[in-house]
Amino acid sequence: MGLLRRYLDYPVLWKILWGLVLGIVFGLIAGYVGWAGFVESYIKPFGDLFVRLLKMLVMPIVLASLVVGAASISPARLGRVGVKIVVYYLLTSAFAVFFGLLMGNLFRVGSSVNLGTGSGKAIQAQTPSLIKTLLNIVPTNPFASLTNGAVLQVIFFAIILGIAITYLMNSKDERLRNSGSTLLRVFDGLAEAMYLIVGGVMQYAPIGVFALIAYVMAKQGVKVIGPLATVVVAVYVGLALQILLVYFVLLKVFGINPIKFLKKAKDAMLTAFVTRSSSGTLPVTMSVAEEMGISRGIFSFTLPLGATINMDGTALYQGVTVLFVANAIGHPLTLTQQLVVVLTAVLASIGTAGVPGAGAIMLAMVLQSVGLNLTEGSPVALAYAMILGIDAILDMGRTMVNVTGDLTGTTIVSKTEGELEEAKLQ
Repeated sequence: MGLLRRYLDYPVLWKILWGLVLGIVFGLIAGYVGWAGFVESYIKPFGDLFVRLLKMLVMPIVLASLVVGAASISPARLGRVGVKIVVYYLLTSAFAVFFGLLMGNLFRVGSSVNLGTGSGKAIQAQTPSLIKTLLNIVPTNPFASLTNGAVLQVIFFAIILGIAITYLMNSKDERLRNSGSTLLRVFDGLAEAMYLIVGGVMQYAPIGVFALIAYVMAKQGVKVIGPLATVVVAVYVGLALQILLVYFVLLKVFGINPIKFLKKAKDAMLTAFVTRSSSGTLPVTMSVAEEMGISRGIFSFTLPLGATINMDGTALYQGVTVLFVANAIGHPLTLTQQLVVVLTAVLASIGTAGVPGAGAIMLAMVLQSVGLNLTEGSPVALAYAMILGIDAILDMGRTMVNVTGDLTGTTIVSKTEGELEEAKLQ
């Protein structure tokens, strides 16, 4: 038990990185000495198990977390401040996905990997028209949508249900208020249970990553290391553009000095970078907002809401990594499919939990929305495992941008409401 306890207490970030490194070394050696067949038969199934565990979690997390996220927008507070901040969050998320896709296309991430020639089921990406995609967002049977993994339909239904629960909780009828509160507690409990299971699955992640990366390296060799480094560069360049061309420009437009804002925000940004948790950073973010001179009445609403529904860095990451997976399996996404990625990633950001590693679960959902299903043994699963191996590195940057976006929007809304002590930002 002592060894197991030490394993569980060791940070997941380092365990996954160790799994990645050991998988690379073992896979290269196995490929060199001719053990690739052994790795495929006896090592890779441990990675396939990891993929199945992830797939098990996707739809329950999407439903529960989105219902809770949508229900957090109270009609009583959804006045000027609510409308402003929600519009800001959705628009900046859209820009983030755009930058992610732009970087993914410019860097041609995954184009030199060629996992499509590996074993497993071939993945044929579907290409529905944009109009049909938009129409299909509305489910005819939400329970069938859950069963079939129709991601956009479940997102639509979850948001509508969450808003309905909010109105129930704010009803003048006590029976309706109690019903709404009960429903919210049920979905909140389901979401928390799913996050707990995610935590358990992430303890197994190093083994799954080791197994899948070892298989990839045994089959592909050292030529996959360069493409992964390209993904890291593409994501971080995109994150820098999101800060400089979106947040800084918006701050400047509203008469706020971006450099002085950055100096004030640095504590929250660094905490987010290290902890990789928007929710965990929230106390620091709120403290920074108060030091900036933002009204408590503003930031006490916008920052918790942002930690729930505003995930710009995660949305950008999904844009890059979806292109990596598609290119790696030899099925580049069409323009229509990339627009679907934008739509799905923006909506998915509403339900992406502000905890370490949640973006990896949402990536599986976005992949599914463009027909790239995670099937154990498939090229998609192998490409996904490669991304997961470097996910911790990407997670630090995207969480920092998530928190920076929350603070930027809160500062702008506070300024437009005349509730910003600008002297504190000088």
